[in-house]
Amino acid sequence: MSRWNWIGAGLALLALAAAFAAGGHPGLYLNLAGFAIVAAGTAGAALLSYPLGDLRAAWRVARNALTVEPPGGDAIVETLMDLSVRSRRDGILALEAAGDQSTVSFLKRALDLLVDGYRGAELREILYTEMEYFRLRRTHHERIFRHLARLAPAFGVAGSVVGLIGMLGGIGDPEVIVRMIPIALTSTLYGILAANFLFVPLAECIHAKTRRELLAQKLISDGVLAIASEHNTLRLQKKLESFLTPAERPRPVASLEELRERYRRLREQEEARTQGRQEAEAQG
Repeated sequence: MSRWNWIGAGLALLALAAAFAAGGHPGLYLNLAGFAIVAAGTAGAALLSYPLGDLRAAWRVARNALTVEPPGGDAIVETLMDLSVRSRRDGILALEAAGDQSTVSFLKRALDLLVDGYRGAELREILYTEMEYFRLRRTHHERIFRHLARLAPAFGVAGSVVGLIGMLGGIGDPEVIVRMIPIALTSTLYGILAANFLFVPLAECIHAKTRRELLAQKLISDGVLAIASEHNTLRLQKKLESFLTPAERPRPVASLEELRERYRRLREQEEARTQGRQEAEAQG
């Protein structure tokens, strides 16, 4: 999520709180018993539905979906173009150092497989299998939050029933009725808010990030397979740009000449450092 997403969510939350306060007696919206019914019921049903490890993994994925942005498609295209130039100049083995420096785990694994000698159909099968199981894992985590979104309102209704039963039990005592009415009303409110302001947004956030990451993985897979086949770099650029949205394509992607010049300077710097070390060793 971007900074503007957080700002928008914060403003919406403030507006919601202001609406509660504007109705007078904001303390009436806080009820520990109603919150406990919804929270305990939802948590208990979730633990009966999924192993604890799955629930922890789902929360970790949700946290990463909110805080970590995957690389953009244009950045991946430029990286793959640079790798293509490097492999054509110095061979496939030259990509090992690039894989060690990469912060994208899927790209690092793809380059490791390429350096280890996997080619063609075998390389494609490994990468596409990893993509498929990544999609299945993310779908499972998304399903967990959608299940929680169904549970919370149901236990909110259960809290309302508890409050109504308490009111019937104290039908002759106004103090009991006044004490039980907030439980009957706030538990439903808590369930609706938990479902629609927490669990559904988290599920949608995971879904959206999964789509972006799968697109990045598809880009990387096709790019690495093209590098393994030693395709022309310009053709590779045109092929990979077809994955980008119309809004991303006009962004300046480094030309082939710029990539070659950048790589030439990088090699000169590496050779200068190597020569300096050799001279220092000779003097020592």
